[in-house]
Amino acid sequence: MAAAPPPLIPADVRSRLRGLRLLPQRASGRRGIGMHASRSRGAGLEFAQYRAYEPGDEPRQIDWKLYARSDRFFVRESERESPLTVWLLLDTTASMAQADRARSGWTRLHGACALAACVAELALQQGDGFGLIAIGGDGVRLLPAGHGLRQRDRLHLQLHALRAHGRWPPRERLAPVWERIAGNDLVVMIGDGFDDDAIALAERLARAGRDVVHLQLLTAEERDFPFRDGHRFRDPETGDELLGDGAVVRAGYLARFAEARRTLDARLQAAGIRHDTGFLDEAIDAPLQRLAGRRGGHRG
Repeated sequence: MAAAPPPLIPADVRSRLRGLRLLPQRASGRRGIGMHASRSRGAGLEFAQYRAYEPGDEPRQIDWKLYARSDRFFVRESERESPLTVWLLLDTTASMAQADRARSGWTRLHGACALAACVAELALQQGDGFGLIAIGGDGVRLLPAGHGLRQRDRLHLQLHALRAHGRWPPRERLAPVWERIAGNDLVVMIGDGFDDDAIALAERLARAGRDVVHLQLLTAEERDFPFRDGHRFRDPETGDELLGDGAVVRAGYLARFAEARRTLDARLQAAGIRHDTGFLDEAIDAPLQRLAGRRGGHRG
């Protein structure tokens, strides 16, 4: 019997997520991670009505006093702020298979899936819907938006099954993105930020009035470039290779990489897209925590 896959969210991270909320821009003028504000029935503060218990409902929503009187399960619904659907838009192209030598079994895609699971956990805590759009060499893989614990189970199964390969598909194959993401939805895009077509999609979504958050994931080696000897550097998507001495090319690489990051930050900021960059040697939820603590602007 195959061993169960490791949990996507460690216990300490799950505990920290309880202090975060998802914030749609339309409610307060801010984007992404912060305080949630919308109006709908859900697990909120002001009691609205009862309804019959359904599989997947949180046990804490059950009114146990009413159960004692009626011998039936009822769930308390509350007036909560608007229905929010969160779309997790994941880059699954070949470059997402990159890992650090110090932790070769933990790739960018592993980090992206864990981060996606964290965002879904926030949506679940709020009673909001969430779905998955994975874009890679196979085109678009879709998990329709849904609610509750069963939806979380479906999402985790999909995330565990994802593999990084191929290149970003042509624009005509991205029709499901536009068919599924409605104007009031929140899009959380997770990838390495290296593919111009992926960034162009984020910009088009923002121009079309979608609320977009971009989370970039990089390796520690890309940030620090610790290579000292001769190395062969290979682009996993194009196959292009570069031979070079790490110590000789390090300063030039770091300068160009910093400039590329500044250019991406400026591009996303100009599009009104809130964003942050995380690294594989950080805690999974670090980008979310930074966004939650930021009052506006972009990653500095």
